[in-house]
Amino acid sequence: MNPFEANLRIPGPTMLPPTVREAGGRQMINHRGPEYAALQDRIVAGMKPFFGTANEVLLLTCAGSGGLEAAVVNVLSPGDRALAVTTGAFGDRFAKVAEVYGAAVRRLEVEWGRAAEPDLLRAALAEERQVRAILLTHNETSTGVTNPVAELAAVAREAAPDALLLVDGVSSIGAIPFEADAWGVDVAVTGSQKAWMAAPGMSFVAVSGRAWAATEVARMPRFYLDLRRHRESAASGQTPWTPAVAVMYQVDEGLRLMQAESPAGVFARHRACGAATRAGLRALGLDLLADPAHASDTVTAARIPEDLDWKAFNAEVKARGVVLAGGQGRLKGRIFRVGHLGFVILDHVLGALAVLEEASLAVGRAVEPGAAVAVARRAALEANLAVVPAEVPA
Repeated sequence: MNPFEANLRIPGPTMLPPTVREAGGRQMINHRGPEYAALQDRIVAGMKPFFGTANEVLLLTCAGSGGLEAAVVNVLSPGDRALAVTTGAFGDRFAKVAEVYGAAVRRLEVEWGRAAEPDLLRAALAEERQVRAILLTHNETSTGVTNPVAELAAVAREAAPDALLLVDGVSSIGAIPFEADAWGVDVAVTGSQKAWMAAPGMSFVAVSGRAWAATEVARMPRFYLDLRRHRESAASGQTPWTPAVAVMYQVDEGLRLMQAESPAGVFARHRACGAATRAGLRALGLDLLADPAHASDTVTAARIPEDLDWKAFNAEVKARGVVLAGGQGRLKGRIFRVGHLGFVILDHVLGALAVLEEASLAVGRAVEPGAAVAVARRAALEANLAVVPAEVPA
């Protein structure tokens, strides 16, 4: 298998469209010049509809985890009380960042594979006093669960109106609907290697007016990730530090493709690919981890059956050109994950399922050849129908 031509079915980094790959190879420009300023302005304007915000969106040269760290250190002080709703490995990471910088974090832990329920959050906030921030994960990549952030945010605004709402949208924003302003999200974070169909290296952060006010009194240490510096530089079309220009070229081209498709089209494509993946895996006799009512349209987690030799099975899958993701944290060795976000079309999903069928037969599992692909195709049509494009618009 050529690793550079594999059907990469991990939840990021995702595969890149041909024109995005070409964009990353362009010659450098002066990152303090007008060409760069136009590039940055274009990216910010293109992202705002996917964030659902009229607020500022800042570009940070770091991974998504750096964006989450920026969300914490710019609005909190050591000793501030924070409630972290954790539904998986990335919710735990968000909480850990706040703890490392000295916040007094209470973890509201939810069983992995389940979504956070609004009533659970309401009860926790009734027990807490002076909560300064609530940390939520929109799409928990480690479990394939999408939390109902709109409902959770409504509870937060009612039960703790002064608390800032910080949301990890790394694997959701740009792929599934997100409405930062309407939901009252104060800081929202995403990363270039997910829905934006670009290489890793950039994080994008939307900041509300309440959050900007908090940056003036927050006392957690920050320098490279100081959002005030980024805001000041953005006013003149720059970043305070050297940006990842090649990644920005790719994000710019990815946004062009997404705008040609329209946000509604992008969301429909992910919805159909998610439905197809889940239906196909079930047809292969696999149990899915996520609560069906909150199953993610960007990544699906399947339990590894006790009678399946995972190493042998995964070797057969890889030999046929498909790359899957394993489990993380307490789920390591217990699940595998199939990514379907960013540059993903129905043919990618159907091709991966066909390979999983072949690999299942190769290791002696009883599956009906062709059944999973047929079921998946039907599920995609039912989920959002014939609007699923044969390819991302070029």
